[in-house]
Amino acid sequence: MTEKITKLKIIKSDHPSQTTRPQTKYQRVENIIRQRLIENIWKPGDALPSEIQLATELEVSQGTVRKALNDMVAENLLYRRQGLGTFVSQHTERRALFLYFSLVGNDGTRILPESKILNFKEKEPSEAEFTKLELMNSDRVIQFQRIRYYEDAPTIFETITLPLEHFPDFGSDSEPPNNLFRFYQSFYGITVAKAEEQLRAVPASHEESNILNVPENSPLLEIDRLARMLDGRPVEWRVSHCDTTNYHYIKESG
Repeated sequence: MTEKITKLKIIKSDHPSQTTRPQTKYQRVENIIRQRLIENIWKPGDALPSEIQLATELEVSQGTVRKALNDMVAENLLYRRQGLGTFVSQHTERRALFLYFSLVGNDGTRILPESKILNFKEKEPSEAEFTKLELMNSDRVIQFQRIRYYEDAPTIFETITLPLEHFPDFGSDSEPPNNLFRFYQSFYGITVAKAEEQLRAVPASHEESNILNVPENSPLLEIDRLARMLDGRPVEWRVSHCDTTNYHYIKESG
């Protein structure tokens, strides 16, 4: 258990930070397309205009448009269907499972775990939350904790913090669903474009030992993840403490 977690600590986010440099033509095209996604001009599931149409509108070559679209497909913001064109990605269960959920069974099985909300509140942000979510002085946050179950076994204890300004009335009518990213997209028009993760080993607290049925101070895997919107602003801070007795972290790329 300890050896496995030690190796995981060296894994970095696969979303490199952007550097400031003059924009190329394809980057300009990519930014225009990204802005249209932010403004919901093209909604999840919509087909984009053809490469030829975009090239004509934006006064660039078709090759420039194709390179911009390729980059956005690689980011999973868009996807292609053979013979049909390029479409805006949706946060489906499959996408959540393969792109944003990295804990798998030791036999390689991928399951999107079920969830149970433990508590839910609106509050003033802590100093850490204020910094992490890049909040303004008057901003408030929504915070809730939940247990995630694999095959009925409590495996993950999560604390999730959201900027209130992006999620008015969040959770007022019903409990937040299992697939939060799809919920953000469907009800608030917010697409999670990327997520940055930090991993480390932490001892199970007294509360976590009771919730996850593990000995107090036994090692848990902490996944500290900051999700960002299409325009780069933080939209969710999630800290997950995972019992990896029967599961392990895996990060795939390419």
